[in-house]
Amino acid sequence: MMRINSKIIEKHGLNEEEYKNIQKLLNRNPNLLELGIFSAMWNEHCSYKSSKIHLKKLPTKGKQVIQGPGENAGVIDIGDDDAIVFKIESHNHPSYIEPYQGAATGVGGILRDVFTMGARPIALLNSIHFGSPSHHKTKSLLNGVVSGIGGYGNCIGIPTVAGETKFNATYNENILVNAMAVGHAKKNKIFYSKAKGINKSVVYVGSKTGRDGIHGASMASAEFDENSEEKKPTVQVGDPFTEKLLLEACLELMRDDSIIAIQDMGAAGLTSSSVEMASKGSLGIELELDKVPCREENMTPYEMMLSESQERMLIILEDGKEDHARKIFKKWDLDFVVIGKTTNSKNITLKYNNKIEGEIPIEALSSKAPIYERKWTKKPISKNQIDLKKLKKIEIEDSLIKILSSPNHSNKNWITNQYDQMVMCDTAQRSGSDAAIIRIHNKDKAIAVSVDSSANYCKSFPISGGKQIVCENWRNIISVGAKPLAITNCLNFGNPENSQIMGEFAECLQGISEACKFLDYPVVSGNVSFYNGTNKKNIYPTPVIGGVGLIQNLSNPINHLFKKDNSIIILVGKTFGHLGQSCFIKENYSINEGNPPEVNLKNERENGENVLSLIQKNLVLSAHDVSSGGLLVSLSEMSIASNLGVKIQKPKKLTNINEYFFGEDQSRYLLEISADHLTRVEKNLKENNIFYELIGKTQKKYFEIEDEMKLDVNYLSKINNQWYYNY
Repeated sequence: MMRINSKIIEKHGLNEEEYKNIQKLLNRNPNLLELGIFSAMWNEHCSYKSSKIHLKKLPTKGKQVIQGPGENAGVIDIGDDDAIVFKIESHNHPSYIEPYQGAATGVGGILRDVFTMGARPIALLNSIHFGSPSHHKTKSLLNGVVSGIGGYGNCIGIPTVAGETKFNATYNENILVNAMAVGHAKKNKIFYSKAKGINKSVVYVGSKTGRDGIHGASMASAEFDENSEEKKPTVQVGDPFTEKLLLEACLELMRDDSIIAIQDMGAAGLTSSSVEMASKGSLGIELELDKVPCREENMTPYEMMLSESQERMLIILEDGKEDHARKIFKKWDLDFVVIGKTTNSKNITLKYNNKIEGEIPIEALSSKAPIYERKWTKKPISKNQIDLKKLKKIEIEDSLIKILSSPNHSNKNWITNQYDQMVMCDTAQRSGSDAAIIRIHNKDKAIAVSVDSSANYCKSFPISGGKQIVCENWRNIISVGAKPLAITNCLNFGNPENSQIMGEFAECLQGISEACKFLDYPVVSGNVSFYNGTNKKNIYPTPVIGGVGLIQNLSNPINHLFKKDNSIIILVGKTFGHLGQSCFIKENYSINEGNPPEVNLKNERENGENVLSLIQKNLVLSAHDVSSGGLLVSLSEMSIASNLGVKIQKPKKLTNINEYFFGEDQSRYLLEISADHLTRVEKNLKENNIFYELIGKTQKKYFEIEDEMKLDVNYLSKINNQWYYNY
């Protein structure tokens, strides 16, 4: 038997104090198999030991919430016995090491989280962040990740309908790949992972177990260094065709009452799935590891328990249902093996060739896992304010062209065209607008989905940044005529042992929590990804928000394309001209200073609810939220998408034209209104004390601001598309 020393403990991602706690909990020294299991269950990725205290502050309940955090995915009620199941997760570290497989298995893993709950997946989204375009690794990482996302989603036949792609030098050595999946289920057929009953069959289904992905969860809970390439064996290998079979087999078995509990083998594989099921049911579980289907020879119990091979599930069945279930999985050409049973021991007992190789109390791996209240420091408000008078003057036309041709604001069709967005035939509105729209099959209602992040805001002032991301996501959902219902979040941060990083995390969560509470936009699922950094250099704090909203009647879907010539453009919400942390300052002057714009939650809610009311009354032709790049960039996006121009008036009270047109003040929407609806729209806004401005009209061919600029819309489109072709 291998003697455990300090090097082995460190290699397993555990510190000395944690190892001493393991010895106390077992009342003996662990063997290598048991140490590996503790390593898997006590790492950040599985235990949330540094984040749990702060996560408890998030609002997770609401009349629309069926299941909040704690299960494989969140579940919300959309009426008529329909439920939406959704979650977002990170696959950052694996995607940096092996971009294609890292991204592909990120998609596969999040899909299993959704169909494990009994939902048929209906949409995929992603939020992907890369380093500077000039960095030597960026291009290959970008191509690999996009190919991996598209390859897995396209092959399994789930539409990839929305997302975001951003570039910043902070991700040069640690990219972010966050995948979100959304599924549809019936309210009375939601499946959970809580084990129940004694001597119930524990069944392994899906693909065989290999040596890929061993220590994947532990690798995701540590910083990179110059030896990151050596971690390639810890990256999982996916097979979307097998996952399609697994999806259909699970959903077929779920039609009756055979399943007591079901859990996918994701991070930490067989270890986490068995421990989590037993823990939730306050039971024990006994596994006979020599029965585990293996695709490689001479696999050890250690390798079996820690492998993160993909496309596998663990199921606890009702008595007498084994033969029925076996027939279904054999029909779909998948392994089906009873590998254990539930017990009343409250231990996980691991046998191999009739010999006990490991035995650990379940609570030692779950409820008694370490929880840290790490020190954190508050971020001071920046005193560096932008003084435009001291900067070289740039014409408004030149500024707009610079922004529209930049990597972050250029057209991303070259990415989204690699994704099948129409498979399943229920995509009513694909990527490119504020949110994608997915019809509930054979019904008039639909859901809207969107993902958002804003790392520079969160780095500058985390509380405001946290609020702003939630609010931007809220506006995106409203802009397509949907009522926002709930969010999932993926919290990407650096090393939590650094008090500044932990401060960014704590304050971002404070902002997210405040916004979600005020907007009645609860958090129903999510993921924390710490240790995103290399050689002590951490990424910017990058929480990603994935939102879901409901459209009760899809008879008149709304998007950001102007619909006709000579209609009226209304700007809802007040413009103060905030340029701190703005796209205008960054792209034109390479300045990354100042505080983000203030977020007035009262204005956000009131403006949003009134815009939604106008859309639902069919008084709005098109709508778009105003966010990164400000008013002029949002107008440009509407013009380019529709090939219609605008004629915009200069505001009468104006201190600086760039502040008005590029300021990133929050709570704002652009609405296109027909002349015959203007009176009703203005009456509604005035009665509800909503600030608005009539800023101009649509027109053919030209994008124009009086006395300042006049550009052909086709030229704007060309500018917006040129970055990729020159890259």
